[in-house]
Amino acid sequence: MNVIVGSEALASGALTRGRLRWNYRPIFPDVYLAQADESSLTAMTVGAWLWSGRRAIITGRAAAALHGAKWVDEHAPVELLWHNNHHPPGIIVRNERFEPEEVASVAGLPVATPARAGFDLARHLPQTMAVTHLDALARATPIAKQDLMYLVDRHTGARGNKRARKVIDLMDAGAESPKESWLRLVLINAGLPRPTTQIRVTDGLLVAYLDMGWEEPMVALEYDGDHHRTDRRQYVKDIRRAEMVDRLGWQVIKVINEDRANDVIGRARDALGRRGYLPPSRNRRGGCAAA
Repeated sequence: MNVIVGSEALASGALTRGRLRWNYRPIFPDVYLAQADESSLTAMTVGAWLWSGRRAIITGRAAAALHGAKWVDEHAPVELLWHNNHHPPGIIVRNERFEPEEVASVAGLPVATPARAGFDLARHLPQTMAVTHLDALARATPIAKQDLMYLVDRHTGARGNKRARKVIDLMDAGAESPKESWLRLVLINAGLPRPTTQIRVTDGLLVAYLDMGWEEPMVALEYDGDHHRTDRRQYVKDIRRAEMVDRLGWQVIKVINEDRANDVIGRARDALGRRGYLPPSRNRRGGCAAA
């Protein structure tokens, strides 16, 4: 990946204007990417930092990706902590306070720590998107909810602090895909008890981990992704695993991409009801109550 500041390359004699024009393409004002290189979030992140004169701190989704979080859109805007009201498309600049200990170095770039990046994600993104990215960040790094809540309390006047508390509370490192994050939020937002993620089930020989569910009534939900159909070895393994889980008395609801939220909620409520549990209404947030 070759990202450069055009004026610097010309001033140093490393490139002529002709070579800059033919061998590079602009991605931000005075920042260029080699024609041979594909555009990527990493390239755009480096470019955004160079555009800032190497002064900004990378945060948000770009920071999460640099810390190893998955499922970050390659076309996501690069969020920077800096002060500039005239940022180009593809860059979001937030003039917000941060402390030196909230900044780390990743691949030679100044990047918000996982906790600070998560704090910013929780405040600025819509709930489902924010929780999905927080789940991925928690899965990739050792951050915990208290690390993010500490920053909420430290920056009491920060924009979005009130909503951040709720989003952070919903973070769960057990989600293994964006769809699992979505599914968990569907259940919680419907007023059902918060499901446990990655439930370990074993008969002493085989071991299975169910995506999410409720252990006492033995009801679980699993998101059935494409890999279950395209990977034959995984498919066979899943059959054996499903047979074992069924023998132990679990009722597992399979959810696919085409399922709508209301359908999933109805199936979950029915399953809990058949197990003698009364699913709570939307304004009841406690655990399942025996019917």
